[in-house]
Amino acid sequence: MNDLMGRLATDPRPLIMGTLNVTPDSFSDGGRFFLSGTVDVDEVVAAATQMVEEGADILDIGGESTRPGAASITTEQELERVVPVIEALARHLDVPLSVDSSDPVVMTEAVGVGATLINDVRALARPGALVAAAAAVRDHDVSVCLMHMRGEPGTMSDRAQYTDLVAEVMDELLARIHQALQMGIPASRLIVDPGFGFAKTTTQNLQILKHLSDFKSLGFPLLVGLSRKRMIGEITGRAVSERVAGSVALALLAVERGARIVRVHDVAATRDVLRLFSAMNDA
Repeated sequence: MNDLMGRLATDPRPLIMGTLNVTPDSFSDGGRFFLSGTVDVDEVVAAATQMVEEGADILDIGGESTRPGAASITTEQELERVVPVIEALARHLDVPLSVDSSDPVVMTEAVGVGATLINDVRALARPGALVAAAAAVRDHDVSVCLMHMRGEPGTMSDRAQYTDLVAEVMDELLARIHQALQMGIPASRLIVDPGFGFAKTTTQNLQILKHLSDFKSLGFPLLVGLSRKRMIGEITGRAVSERVAGSVALALLAVERGARIVRVHDVAATRDVLRLFSAMNDA
């Protein structure tokens, strides 16, 4: 069991996952770490170090944008963006590193240089992903997060039709969980994410958040990513750069309803709010 899963099992406090998108086109921080068309690894290490100092418990590194309508990239492009960053972070920082990828080759290479969590928005649905993840779990101290999504980033907005939203999302997650278990990935290594914003409208996101505690019945730690998302802009009218307050509010609401990990861009603000929440519960 790696440090992340051990902490989830023994520490009731919510954990903060800091987001580091080494992409040119992610919706919030795309292009931030690019210099002359390539990733500036030193800049990423500096930003990651600041996140850890601000209170990040985990760092999530992604090389493929999954915003609505995002274009696909090649395995080679994703490897060039992600692997050097994870390798450098593993040398410089003593925190669990997550690779945000659906590509089996990227998963394998990232784990080989220090990633201890595979965070897959496609829930290991791509060809070869289940096999790669199972091998990583077997051969290394690695865990897996399975997220709910329908279709691909380019098509998922057309797949947001549900008859019973919460039940269908849970059932579709369970199907992916069962496949992971059948491939030999132990239940003790799994985390689940309901996939806010992925094949879901703003109203549907709010419904899932309202009923997030229902997902605890799946029996796995819940990871939630609501930071700076479109739903905040649609409700508040705020631009992406002005969504800190909305992001922190949603993180708190998610934790109140059972989220064990919140994936965020604004670590310091989230840490302050969750410390106050924990202090209240401990009083």
